[in-house]
Amino acid sequence: TDLRPLDILSEVVPAGRLAHGMRVFQVQGVHGFQLTTSRPRALGFPASRLFIHCDCFPEEFSIIVTLRVLSIPAKRNEYVFTLMAEENPSVLVGLRYAPNKLHFIFWSQERAGGWQTHVTFPNVSLSDNQWHTLILAVSGQSFSLTVDCSIPKDVVAETPFPASLSVKRASFYLGNRRRRKGMFTGLLRQLVLLPGADATPQICTAMNLKVATLSVPTVLQDLPAKPTSNEVLKYPYETDTKVTLGSRPPCTKQEKAQFWFNASQRGLYLCNGSAWISMLEVKQRLDYVEEYQNLVTNSETMGVEVFTIPEVGLFTATANRYTPPGSAIYKWTDGKFVPYQNIPTYQAQSWKYFTIGKKIFLAVANFEQNDRGQEFSVIYKWSHRKEKFITYQRITTHSARDWEAFVIEGEAFLAVVNHRKGNNHNIDSVIYRWNPRTGLFETNQTIPTSGAYDWEFFTIGPYSFLAVANTFNGTSTKIYSHIYIWLSGSFQLFQSILTFGAADWEVFRIGDRVFLAVANSHSYDSGMPAPSNFYAINSSIYELNITAQMFVKFQDLLTYSALDWEFFSVGDDSFLVVANSFDGFTFSVNSIIYRWQGYEGFVAAHHLPTVGCRDWEAFHTAEGSYLLYSSAKEPLSRVLKLKTT
Repeated sequence: TDLRPLDILSEVVPAGRLAHGMRVFQVQGVHGFQLTTSRPRALGFPASRLFIHCDCFPEEFSIIVTLRVLSIPAKRNEYVFTLMAEENPSVLVGLRYAPNKLHFIFWSQERAGGWQTHVTFPNVSLSDNQWHTLILAVSGQSFSLTVDCSIPKDVVAETPFPASLSVKRASFYLGNRRRRKGMFTGLLRQLVLLPGADATPQICTAMNLKVATLSVPTVLQDLPAKPTSNEVLKYPYETDTKVTLGSRPPCTKQEKAQFWFNASQRGLYLCNGSAWISMLEVKQRLDYVEEYQNLVTNSETMGVEVFTIPEVGLFTATANRYTPPGSAIYKWTDGKFVPYQNIPTYQAQSWKYFTIGKKIFLAVANFEQNDRGQEFSVIYKWSHRKEKFITYQRITTHSARDWEAFVIEGEAFLAVVNHRKGNNHNIDSVIYRWNPRTGLFETNQTIPTSGAYDWEFFTIGPYSFLAVANTFNGTSTKIYSHIYIWLSGSFQLFQSILTFGAADWEVFRIGDRVFLAVANSHSYDSGMPAPSNFYAINSSIYELNITAQMFVKFQDLLTYSALDWEFFSVGDDSFLVVANSFDGFTFSVNSIIYRWQGYEGFVAAHHLPTVGCRDWEAFHTAEGSYLLYSSAKEPLSRVLKLKTT
């Protein structure tokens, strides 16, 4: 055979026609086949359709499978595929799944009559209602299984795979061994035989993807198949429609129903008699990221907040470590951030900008006491007359890490994360309610937290949620972070998620889907043996499952003491950027921009050199789109410009 992928799954559905008992299902945004036939032979085809030039099975090969396994009884086995001779009930080649095990089966003819060999891979758990991609590489006595591009499981068998296994008068069967017993009950998306090569390097290029692909049947691909004829131009016609080129022409009643093609923006517009309406416009795509401005800060910066004051301009506030000189506010002037105002702070951790009616506020989370031994975080109010922020309200806090502002049923709230009180990390964080009569924030509710770092507020339909990132309980970072739901005038526990030194929650939406990403910073437990690296751990993305009414894990991404996620969009593309701060050896670590790839989830797209990266902010101006990151290890933050095509 040629060394090309042999798509077994596509042979069962030639020209997209489903065999009897096959149905297409979409789960977690991914399409796959469900096999429900009462006639297993209907899911077969002659091996000669794949092995055109040779009657022997390859001696060395890889089998690539993408599947979603349902939970099956302990003693049951299900076949992913088999290759069987017509006159023999034995399996020549097959892949069989049992709970927590995967069996590769082949027929050896070295002895008289031949015998069947089973190569078993233990501790392969796939029954978690998630998609998984398996790569089985076979060469002689060596059998290697890679699950979701993780570390391969290697087995050296006594019996080598045969050098010349005849496939004359043999057929492939999908999800069965010519019998209904042992039929595969899950979903299949990909089943590919790659002769002569280990497919792992081809598939596992940049990320550990659970739905990595080599070849997928057209009927399962997300994009529709290309039409066989040019249906748009099938019926030529003539028209006197006028299309204007060049700079924007006038659009009046005289130009109504005329078109204008903007060559620079590659957009087609229609005049409706008063304005040009976009009919076809090429969306911007992120091409690369370039350094735009080195922002020298008062000291190391723990957090940044970008905001716009109407009719005044765009600003950023940096939460700086030392006092003096405190923290600073910068204004966007002539395409750069320039110093605007200094504010005394005490190891500031973060800023939060918010408005109540026409009032504009900026709250700082102070981590340390002031010169008088008092521990306050401060809310500042914008003075339109002085055009600067002035002190408005001081609130007692305990090593405050973060503020979150939100509105529920027309009432304004402000929540503070209290990290610790002395050496006690298990303390209350506080939610304050705005009292319009006194014009002050007053305590509304306390919520127990453990070394918390971050609040994240979001709404889904009529419901309001508040998620807390719990970091450390005094002995371990392996603790539950909690999501609360607003019911009957207060926040009540909705869901708990196990996290590892959680430092940030980021909620975002893609289409109708709601996601919640956690930044896990380190894995430490005083009662457990130390891991090889406290800081190289997965951060996780969860998706709201409407049916189950809870967030379920969607994807894990390897991060290095992650402290922040930031979601942003460019054109129709969605991105997540992570703040990697420390890899166990150095603070000079690449932070990564991940691009949304549909059913593949988020895939690494750009690696950005950062030093002790603590916080990301995305913002837009008339000149373009930018990212700003703060460094907790040097007095220098950086503005990056997103270059688009």
